[in-house]
Amino acid sequence: MSRNNFPPSRRALPRRQFFTTLGAATAGIALTGCFSPRPRKISANEKLNIGFIGVAGQAGFSIKNLKDQNIVALCDVDANNLAKAAQQFPSAKTHRDFRRLIDQDGIDAIVIATPDHTHAVATAAALRTGRHVYCEKPLTHTVSEARFITDLAKKTGLVTQIGTQIHAGNNYRRVVELVHSGAIGKVSEVHVWANSSYGGKPRPTATPPVPDNLDWDLWLGPAAFRPYHSDYVPFKWRDWWTFGGGSLADFGCHYMDLPFWALGLSHPVSVEPIAGPAVDAESTPPWLIVRFEFHKFQIAHGSLPYTAGPLKLTWYHGGKRPEELVPDALYAKYKGGVLFVGDKGQLISDYSKHTLLPEVKFADFKRPAESIPNSIGHHKEWVRAIKEGGTPSCHFGYSGPLTETALLGNVAYRVRQKLEWDSASLRAKNCPAADEFIQHHYRKGWKI
Repeated sequence: MSRNNFPPSRRALPRRQFFTTLGAATAGIALTGCFSPRPRKISANEKLNIGFIGVAGQAGFSIKNLKDQNIVALCDVDANNLAKAAQQFPSAKTHRDFRRLIDQDGIDAIVIATPDHTHAVATAAALRTGRHVYCEKPLTHTVSEARFITDLAKKTGLVTQIGTQIHAGNNYRRVVELVHSGAIGKVSEVHVWANSSYGGKPRPTATPPVPDNLDWDLWLGPAAFRPYHSDYVPFKWRDWWTFGGGSLADFGCHYMDLPFWALGLSHPVSVEPIAGPAVDAESTPPWLIVRFEFHKFQIAHGSLPYTAGPLKLTWYHGGKRPEELVPDALYAKYKGGVLFVGDKGQLISDYSKHTLLPEVKFADFKRPAESIPNSIGHHKEWVRAIKEGGTPSCHFGYSGPLTETALLGNVAYRVRQKLEWDSASLRAKNCPAADEFIQHHYRKGWKI
């Protein structure tokens, strides 16, 4: 789409020139230096020693699912959150600065549940010191970080898992089996929508005092300094490009996980903003439509592929959806979801349910036999792989490209043009200006 199809930006986007090759662009965060010795061998009957970087919000879900292991370290920049978690695990050491947790001896694995802008720096530090990592989604804040962390995890050989826990549910497995069975024929389109909206706000100008319980400088971490405001923390940071990526970064890895799995997707060849509000240099878009195109697929089912050549995947959020493709009555049931469009039918799914369309055609459909084993649990997959070997289903080798794809949608929107994507060199071949949003920029002292 031409940039002229978008409303003018509320603030002019800066247009500095950045390096356009992966080797040059990642200078200073290259895979150099020595790694620590291999992590200790742990038997199936032993407990992992786990540290948590971030203990509130989504971290609570991970704590609940891992409390049968040894929780030996807790870290949070909010003293109130830290004190509450410490009551639950009184023998765990507590830290305000995650770098001090990294320094603590006797930790086998680390869970990272911070805002997006600190995912990569914490994950890199954990991997470099020989710790297995579970990181919440999206894996990183920027595309370049996602590639860096994916490569670092591969080099270390440690066990990793991203927090797309919906992947472990039975529903996604049954949907993948249906797609692989050929029930809807060859898929040419996928539509993905989230009933979510962040952003669309002016940057606050007031400078209230920092709450006594919050270490604001540590919360900012690698982000450039700005005065504290309650519009950033807690829980509102997804509204701002500096800290998050809005609805696409939040829910993209959950919903796009299903077509990535079912269709063997990896890196797109193009990303195009279809519609959205005026681009704001500070705040994420409250609604957006972006289209990705894929030409290469990692897997095929049996002797025939289940995709019809190039595949288009369209993302919607903020109340937008593929209205013409689904009966209106279904949208009450599928407020967020994934729609596979095949040459023999359609398949709509959300996290917990799915429907073959048109329903009358599939009324007597005989489902394929279950072929994908049910998960033992998203966190349990990670723990078992650490103790017994193997690879969790959402390791960074899988979830890195998934994260890159979601974040590229935001990049295309911010430059307001279609990107011809060269995944090998990590650049948009037709848009040097995109480098500003592809490459990460760190506050002094925080580069990974």
